[in-house]
Amino acid sequence: MSPARVLLLLALAALGLAIAFMTVGANGRWGFVLPFRGTKLASLLLVACAVATATVLFQTVSGNRILTPAIMGFDELYRLIQTGLVVAVGSGGFGDPRLRFLAEAGAMVLFACLLYRWLLARGERSLHLLLLVGVVCGVLFRSLSQFLQRMLDPNQFVVLQTSFFANFNTVHPDLLALAALGLAAAGFGVWRLVGRLDVLLLGRDEAIALGVDYRRTLTLVLVLVALLVSLSTALVGPVTFLGLLVANLAYRVMPTYRHAFVLPAAALVAAITLVGGQLILERVFALNAALSIVIEFLGGLTLLVLLARRAR
Repeated sequence: MSPARVLLLLALAALGLAIAFMTVGANGRWGFVLPFRGTKLASLLLVACAVATATVLFQTVSGNRILTPAIMGFDELYRLIQTGLVVAVGSGGFGDPRLRFLAEAGAMVLFACLLYRWLLARGERSLHLLLLVGVVCGVLFRSLSQFLQRMLDPNQFVVLQTSFFANFNTVHPDLLALAALGLAAAGFGVWRLVGRLDVLLLGRDEAIALGVDYRRTLTLVLVLVALLVSLSTALVGPVTFLGLLVANLAYRVMPTYRHAFVLPAAALVAAITLVGGQLILERVFALNAALSIVIEFLGGLTLLVLLARRAR
């Protein structure tokens, strides 16, 4: 089957699930149901596109289909920011959710840019060193977060714990426009790099031999990954294994390695996973389980399968 047909089938499946999500079990006034469900659907689609795109880009430049942007410590930095806010201003947090969203996303992007500038400014610094420093920073952020959590009273700690898991049910409508603008800007940047991304799959030396400015392209891709992950995490919270799950499913279903097809396929697979999962949880299990926990479980299984295959 051609890549275009695969994309068409994925798009039809995603559209069908979106329609079902908006209409199934819709009892009451449509003036209330449509905006309420529309906000939730928009957040699911934004997170799906951001996480899937960021993971495929990160795996392309790292040359490893097991790694995800979480290895750079973004999730732990988000938890540290949440903990610091509770310690500094209490469990009420910022009054304006847009200010909090911009502060959290900006802090994560700034951390990534400073890290890239420090480690990639000189020619001898490698991507592997960057990944290693990202792991160390993640451990540092986790330790600082745990230290600050010991200073909280039990009520504040309970409030803080709820922000450590992705929540698609309480997204503020005012944040969707900001996230959509950031996603559109990142998407435009990714689309301009699509041709060079295909060359990067061949490896660093081959890409340089074919005329790609490797260091500049690598830095641009990593900044785009940081922006996408920051938008997603600041909007709903960390979803560590979603990208790993949907990216590897996209590699499976697409008969080509061209990013012009793989990137939209990964985004559509992520949309199908999130919207379909939320629909099943709400209509079958009556929200007795959190979608993020189910996604993390399936993503963890995917990681184990990939590791087992590599071991063989």
